[in-house]
Amino acid sequence: MALINTTTKQEFEDKVLKNDKLALVDFWAQWCPPCRMMAPVLEKLAEKKADTLDVVKIDIEESADNKALAIEYGVQGIPNMQVFRGGQVVHEIVGMRPGHELDAEIDRVASE
Repeated sequence: MALINTTTKQEFEDKVLKNDKLALVDFWAQWCPPCRMMAPVLEKLAEKKADTLDVVKIDIEESADNKALAIEYGVQGIPNMQVFRGGQVVHEIVGMRPGHELDAEIDRVASE
């Protein structure tokens, strides 16, 4: 499954930090209109790149662990999308992106 919602640090560790694929982590909140607008873009990206990318959604207000993860990874504004490879952040995208731009950014990061 390429689109994953997490609510605990353990899930984050398993689905992102220990992931063999690239992981795009979307820090978001229900009250954030740009975040909600990004949701279908991220769903399409997750479908399109299911073999090479997992999209992990973290609602920063859903649990104490999620809030702690947002603080740990320096999230100051949302939507905030961070690309992880080998357990490390290798790229950060803040704000909305059209699907084709986000797709191109992921391709660029994947080829680095």
